[in-house]
Amino acid sequence: MMDCAGRQAQIDAYVDGELPESEVRDLEMHLRDCSSCSAQALAASQLKRSVHFAGKAFAPDPELRRKIEGSMRPKPSRWQWIPQAALALAAIAIFAFGSLLWLRHRESRQLIGELTDLHVATLASANRVDVVSSDKHTVKPWFQGKVPFTFNLPDLEGTSFELIGGRMTYFQQNAGAELVFMVRKHVLSVFIFKDSAELDRALGSSAAQRNLAFNIESWTDDGLRYVVVTDAGRSDVDALRARFAAAAK
Repeated sequence: MMDCAGRQAQIDAYVDGELPESEVRDLEMHLRDCSSCSAQALAASQLKRSVHFAGKAFAPDPELRRKIEGSMRPKPSRWQWIPQAALALAAIAIFAFGSLLWLRHRESRQLIGELTDLHVATLASANRVDVVSSDKHTVKPWFQGKVPFTFNLPDLEGTSFELIGGRMTYFQQNAGAELVFMVRKHVLSVFIFKDSAELDRALGSSAAQRNLAFNIESWTDDGLRYVVVTDAGRSDVDALRARFAAAAK
């Protein structure tokens, strides 16, 4: 067994989503039992988020883009100005379309990174939930008045899932709910927020994704955005989503 002194490199890679899957489960089990390493993981996650938000403050001046676009327009000759202008417009259109796709991809990756950071913070916390209960009739009322929406919790009878409880969370400066489930020792965070144009643009109406450490599932229902983040298998994510869909009917 690796001692705490040897865990620092693992924690750094874990927070960055670069820890090999073969080591993730062992580290998560250690974080659940070791308050010192949990605190380190939480601090590393918070530092990463702080650096991320600080980086958003620096963006290229719009004038720079105009200069680049201007430099792409060749000076037409007396005989060639019509085809040259058409080529320049086509180049600008391709550049703009490519930039839009790149910006959307970057925005999606940033939002997913922030959500996985919230999940990692939950894993590293000594107190994962604010309301501790496996009873959905206890957990759901706890959120009333704390979040600007209401939601239904799934029926887990006859499944391998267990509701651990819930906690308040904040994402993009909006209050939301984080529901914590367990399935075969894997932790699943289900985040619920009011849907927004930004979230829809970045995540779409339904999306299944995978980064180096986690499975991520996102969908919308009745104006709410649901996002599952977990290291559990895809089949477990799909099964929990189906339970939420049934509860929403």
